[in-house]
Amino acid sequence: MKAKEIREMSVSDLRDRIEAERAALAQMKMNHAISPLEDSSKISKTKKDIARMLTVLSEMENQEKK
Repeated sequence: MKAKEIREMSVSDLRDRIEAERAALAQMKMNHAISPLEDSSKISKTKKDIARMLTVLSEMENQEKK
């Protein structure tokens, strides 16, 4: 997910999406521990997407405080 797409989302939608991505990441990690995933790079991509979303969320919250 691109930062531009993330910035177009509302704060509440972004928080919901972060929670969903965290749940998906936990599920992927568990599945990978049981039997290796076909594309294990999805785990790192998901981590980066979560970090990107958290960064944009903090930017949005800081702008609201000003």
